[in-house]
Amino acid sequence: MMAGLMLFCGLKTYWGFWAHKRINRLAVFRLPAEMQGFYKKYIDYLSENAVNPDKRRYAVPGEAERHFIDLDAYGDSALTMLPRDWQAAVRKIGEDSLGKHGIVPWHVQVTAAQLTTAFKQKNTFCILRISADLGHYIADAHVPLHTTRNYNGQLTGQEGIHGFWESRLPELFGGQYDMWLGPAMYRKNIAEDIWKTVAASHLAMDSVLLFEKQLTETPQADKKYSFELRNNVLTRTHSREFSEKYHRMLAGQVERRMRASVQMVGDIWYTCWVNAGQPDLGPLTNAVADSLGQNAETNEEQNWLQRLLNVRPEPDN
Repeated sequence: MMAGLMLFCGLKTYWGFWAHKRINRLAVFRLPAEMQGFYKKYIDYLSENAVNPDKRRYAVPGEAERHFIDLDAYGDSALTMLPRDWQAAVRKIGEDSLGKHGIVPWHVQVTAAQLTTAFKQKNTFCILRISADLGHYIADAHVPLHTTRNYNGQLTGQEGIHGFWESRLPELFGGQYDMWLGPAMYRKNIAEDIWKTVAASHLAMDSVLLFEKQLTETPQADKKYSFELRNNVLTRTHSREFSEKYHRMLAGQVERRMRASVQMVGDIWYTCWVNAGQPDLGPLTNAVADSLGQNAETNEEQNWLQRLLNVRPEPDN
């Protein structure tokens, strides 16, 4: 084997860096003219920084649980017994227990409130940073495997399925998806809508696992993996042939969840702006915010090796 090439089982991501960036970028084009000038000015920032929450998972205490919720940890009645409001959930279950099983539907609400405040204050950097983060958390809530303890198929002998669904499939086929949606709509009840999203994701989870298992058990399963060069690294990944078959079995599921992500991200950005009184973003359009964001992320990254945490590991592609 050629020297200098390392063999990996996969790249570690949530939704996939490509998909997160794509979702935030496309959401910008759904915004009304009063917002779009500002958001288009910083569209590259919003796209590139869509992955910041994943980068913080091992550096920032409390970050890991913001990306998922293990509904099956609460039993079959989870969607009816879990309070929609964070404070009510803390009183009923306790903050430590909630953190253990994930808090994404509650954290989306918290982050949306923060974005509304940033709009009211006309704080350019905070609007951009929180918008990028909020897009990430909303997108994560649309991933079926973010709603179960069996998040990477580790309980059913399907290790690697998480990255397969959310990274490999969008990267291979996302360019073919119809992602053009109508204008952003106001959401009267963000709490109710994000919980409906989590419920829909959880409903799709069974087919994600079942179809992969069925396909793996076919006589052609020996062609499940292949090796590809990614960034000059020889990587073991799901083969294109296996990926295409699985993608067809899912019958547009990944596209539907990604479309729903773009729709909700744009809607909630817009809703936060409306709730803030529709402030004029024109004066903020030429503010220099990119360098501030880069400095903040650089300082965060410098702490990674000093603050290794015992958090839920990210799955391999």
